[in-house]
Amino acid sequence: MNANQQITYLSKTEEVSMGDAWFEHATIDHFWIKRRFAVLKKLVSDIGSNNLVIGEIGSGSGVVQRQFEIEFDRAVDGFDLNEYALKRSISQKSPTYCYNIHDRNPSFKEKYDVILLFDVIEHIEDAKGFLESCLFHLKDDGRLIINVPAKKYLMSNYDIAAGHVMRYLPSDFKILEDKLSLKTVSWTYWGFLFIPMLLVRKILIAGEKDKDKILTSGFSKKSNLVNKILGFLGSLEIIPQHFTGTSLMWVFRKSKP
Repeated sequence: MNANQQITYLSKTEEVSMGDAWFEHATIDHFWIKRRFAVLKKLVSDIGSNNLVIGEIGSGSGVVQRQFEIEFDRAVDGFDLNEYALKRSISQKSPTYCYNIHDRNPSFKEKYDVILLFDVIEHIEDAKGFLESCLFHLKDDGRLIINVPAKKYLMSNYDIAAGHVMRYLPSDFKILEDKLSLKTVSWTYWGFLFIPMLLVRKILIAGEKDKDKILTSGFSKKSNLVNKILGFLGSLEIIPQHFTGTSLMWVFRKSKP
């Protein structure tokens, strides 16, 4: 854990449906991590505003928090239950909490203008119930920004090892929108040029049983050269786009009562 970073324990730690090996490879210079943040900035133009109070649920090892610190010189509150990830947080000035959102701590009620859920709800069986607890923490008219893996045909042994329950389609978000009385602000597919890579990955790891090996072979950046090439390919994509991609980023607004 970073010497400047302390964990505030508000809930008991819990095992989560997430392979720990993923955190070893999800570094701030990883092409996919960088591309996801670039998509966020394109889709939500004011995300760096100091007027916004931002919380990240499922902050893991603090990669997104650190991106906000570097890019915008600002802190983002991070919440997670995975102590393995929390103890490896790379954030340097963003508060980090071990906190179960279902506890609905009154001090966080309607605190946030923006809540980030980056690659979280694909691990959750009851997405509706989970999002209801997320919305407890969000101000009326606040924005809920969700990133998830997309396209069900890309579901593979990697997704199982990573603890993914499903991959999403826009229609899945439309269902959640209706059930939770949310309003879609904007959305985009991204990672269109990564689709061939995921199809190849699906074939190569089909017979592998070791979860850590699957996550390492499926997500590691291989080499600096490969990482740079894939980063360049990702940057060629126009955002927003509604055609196809390996991920979906969706922006909801919480309705006023």
